[in-house]
Amino acid sequence: MPKPYPKEFREDVVRVARSREPGVTLDQVAADFGVHPASLTKWIRRAEAEENAESGPTAAAGSARSESVELAEARKRIRLLEQENEVLRRAAAYLSQANLSAK
Repeated sequence: MPKPYPKEFREDVVRVARSREPGVTLDQVAADFGVHPASLTKWIRRAEAEENAESGPTAAAGSARSESVELAEARKRIRLLEQENEVLRRAAAYLSQANLSAK
């Protein structure tokens, strides 16, 4: 198995491949650096995945956090409405009992 390329080298090749001018293919960039085009494609995909992983959880955590705050507020509101409903139910039962005993 061939020895893997150093990380700095892979990062440099990916940076050059991403900033290539229109008309320059990945095959040309790979040939310039002496790497296989499939390897370069794999390195680019891995770099994109790492960038998405770095930015993704932060954005996802932010939206998940706001959703959990919203969910907590909704649950609080539901509890309050259930308590109000129970008070009204008891008041209605009390008034109906009072109305029956008054007759």
